[in-house]
Amino acid sequence: MTEQGFAPEVTSDDKLWALLSWLLAPIVPIIVLLMEDKKSRPFIKYHAMNGLAWAVVYGVLSAVLSFIFVGCIIAVVGAIAAIYWGIKAYQGEMVKVPVLTDFLKNQGWI
Repeated sequence: MTEQGFAPEVTSDDKLWALLSWLLAPIVPIIVLLMEDKKSRPFIKYHAMNGLAWAVVYGVLSAVLSFIFVGCIIAVVGAIAAIYWGIKAYQGEMVKVPVLTDFLKNQGWI
């Protein structure tokens, strides 16, 4: 991995799948991880795992806190964050979600 991430080998197809992994999580990341040709691409797998983990975390937080107004705020902020990270992924950048990306790396999932 270079300082700029996986930049030398990232194709436009990789960028599109990374974007969709953020915007349509958790469905697209699951599909990506089931497709051998997609999950063998490091850039796509990185964003799919982050997108899937983010969807699970913010989905659970939204559901648990939905009984109070904070759940709505978390859902909106989480959706905005996913859109922002999806745009960054489409630009070919590696997205680092605070705490979550480090957790995924420590587990060996990305």
